[in-house]
Amino acid sequence: RAAGLAAGLTMAQVNKPGFAAATKMVKLGADNGQLVFVPDEIEICKGDSVTWTNNKAGPHNVVFDEEAIPEGVTQESISMDGLLNDEGATFTKKFDVAGSYAYYCEPHRGAGMNGALTVA
Repeated sequence: RAAGLAAGLTMAQVNKPGFAAATKMVKLGADNGQLVFVPDEIEICKGDSVTWTNNKAGPHNVVFDEEAIPEGVTQESISMDGLLNDEGATFTKKFDVAGSYAYYCEPHRGAGMNGALTVA
C-alpha cells in the first residue's frame, strides 16, 4: 500500500502544472474618464507581459522614463511609437530584465498620468 501511495504522490508531482508567463492588464484612463493608469503600480515576474488598453479620455500612449528604467534597457525598445486613439486599442510588451520601471502617458503627463512597474 505504501508503494502505491508513493507512486501516486510521484505522479501528482509530475502532472503538476508548471509556471507559465502571465500577462497583467492596465487600463489607460479610468472608467470615470480620469487621466490615470488603472492600476498605476504593478508587479510582474521576468518573462511576463503587460497589456495596456485604451479605456477612456484618449488618445494615450506608454512612454518609459529613460532615467527610471534598469541599466541595459533602452527607452526606445520598450516605449510605444505613436498613440492609441480608439477605445479598446492595446499595446503589449514583454519584460525580461528585473528592476523598477517608471512610465507615463505623453499627452497627459502634465495631468499626472504616471505609472510604475516592478519586474521581479
